[in-house]
Amino acid sequence: MGTASSMLTQYDLEEVQLHCHNLFSQQEIVSLYQRFCQLDRNAKGFISADEFLSVPEFAMNPLSQRLLKMVDGLNFKDFVAFLSAFSAKANMEQKIALIFKVYDSDGNGKISFNDILEVLQDLSGVFMSNEQREKVLIQVLKEAGYTRESYLMLDDFIKVFGNSGLKLEVEVPVD
Repeated sequence: MGTASSMLTQYDLEEVQLHCHNLFSQQEIVSLYQRFCQLDRNAKGFISADEFLSVPEFAMNPLSQRLLKMVDGLNFKDFVAFLSAFSAKANMEQKIALIFKVYDSDGNGKISFNDILEVLQDLSGVFMSNEQREKVLIQVLKEAGYTRESYLMLDDFIKVFGNSGLKLEVEVPVD
């Protein structure tokens, strides 16, 4: 795909479309490419953490530091693949897999009590004490049939969130 300033060829579009499992149309990929080029200020071919933080909605997200670990240094193909979980065409399992990765910050494929507690801290900030967070989490895990010592795997996450009606979509403006 060359440098970030070059145009996408039909081959590039098809390659990216396959890479993201056809969850975006070619028009949407062109729009995403334009946005990618705007973010890639130095035309390096990838987006740095600082460039991602230039997006106000991203920077304001309480989970931005966790997300940065997932997106720092993405090239265009991987940028589109990351965003594909937000596509209206993505199934619930694809969306839940992304959420799972946010919680699984060490990438070991399982989520511990402390992993969930860290996310709760990011989300609640100073509005809850550590003791309150732990108490709530212990109760939620107990109601779901898990204990403080349990590890949640992706299948567990899918089971818990699968019927939640989770909406995780972003509309890609097409020019």
